[in-house]
Amino acid sequence: MGQQKLKGKHLRAIQYASNKAISLAVQIMAKHYKHTSMQDQLTLLEDIKNNYSKYLEDEVLSPIAKVFQPEINIQRKQVELLSEAKDFNVFGRQHISSNAYQQMRWAMKLPVVHGGAMMPDAHQGYGLPIGGVLATNNVVIPYGVGVDIGCRMSLTIYPLPTNFLKRYEYQIKKALKEYTNFGTGGELGITQEHEILDREEFLSTSLLRQLHGRAGRQLGTSGSGNHFVEFGTVMLPADNPFDLEGGEYVGLLAHSGSRGLGATVANHYTSIAKEKCLLPSPTQNLAWLDLNTQEGQEYWLSMNLAGDYAKACHDQIHYHLAKALGIKAVAKVENHHNFAWKEKQADGTECIVHRKGATPAGKGVLGIIPGSMTANGYIVQGKGENASLQSASHGAGRQFSRSKTKEKMTGSQLKKILQNEQVTLIGGGLDESPIAYKNIEEVMKSQTNLVDVVGTFSPKIVRMDKA
Repeated sequence: MGQQKLKGKHLRAIQYASNKAISLAVQIMAKHYKHTSMQDQLTLLEDIKNNYSKYLEDEVLSPIAKVFQPEINIQRKQVELLSEAKDFNVFGRQHISSNAYQQMRWAMKLPVVHGGAMMPDAHQGYGLPIGGVLATNNVVIPYGVGVDIGCRMSLTIYPLPTNFLKRYEYQIKKALKEYTNFGTGGELGITQEHEILDREEFLSTSLLRQLHGRAGRQLGTSGSGNHFVEFGTVMLPADNPFDLEGGEYVGLLAHSGSRGLGATVANHYTSIAKEKCLLPSPTQNLAWLDLNTQEGQEYWLSMNLAGDYAKACHDQIHYHLAKALGIKAVAKVENHHNFAWKEKQADGTECIVHRKGATPAGKGVLGIIPGSMTANGYIVQGKGENASLQSASHGAGRQFSRSKTKEKMTGSQLKKILQNEQVTLIGGGLDESPIAYKNIEEVMKSQTNLVDVVGTFSPKIVRMDKA
């Protein structure tokens, strides 16, 4: 005769009152203690109920123990905002909508804020506006970084004549279709090796351990929306920071971030921040984590890993395409946005500088600021301007929402624009039409005191997600 199975009536007899405790006990005993007698199971379960603290760290039994752990009822107090917003500098105010400006004003009322600035491409976002830069005192704001942690630009320059793009258009389009993948859940479907997947940080938290497999599958892929991989022409002046001969080159420019890894980290720690940091409704998405807490340290480690993973994705994109086309690079420019850095401010204070859709522009720092699928992008060198917290725009910035752009643009109109600009588009949607974006030339004029232009990039063959 087989051993009698543990049932709810047996557990209720030892004062297991909640359905959750009963369900967990039945499941865990059946899985891990099926060769233990029912009496020994009941003795163990009664001890867990009476001495729960002994089992809180137990790998198997902790879920049951936590049911009996008393809830600590702490009365949490809402954080009070400053009565007046702190001053912040705005570059290109004429390009920035009032709702984005007001959003920044709310951010500058946080009691943890040290300074802030708005870039000329700024527009409304969640929590901090896109194009907002915020310096805080030893706290990090997950939504001040953004959901796509470490989203970045990377430009590789190849010593090829620009007629390469016409002569090998078929091969380029084929490579873009075969070696790039866009959208939520996108995977390349090939096994890849990269040191990022060996990083010990993936073992440091339960969340990162869960995300490791997905990170491996999504390596070298891109997001949806405004993410792209495109070939085009690079124009460098005679005096350029790469010590290359002035003239035209072929360039490969990519815009993407940390995929599912970054999004999951962002949402997980935003939930924790909102639970611990109660803010009034206009600022709830700006909840922060103190870097002196375990959660703050976990987020900081996870954010930095996600940023390095975003770089690894870009490295793989450029590697696969160059290998497929048999081309070799002579220079590269790359930069994060949607990230936070520890940086000293002009007054000597070390702050956490959040750049949500803003490019680092420290003195001599190189970056790439793209326009749209038909507009020029600019290779820039930072001037280290303290008024902008050593930052510049990360692009032209949206002037119309996705829905508004779709109302204003038809497929035939987009096709005509692409033909006039001699741009080939693979994928892409009406919501990413050039009219969605501000005029990049005007945006650049608004930040001449933030960056020097040291080269241009003109898109020619553009790959995006299908809308």
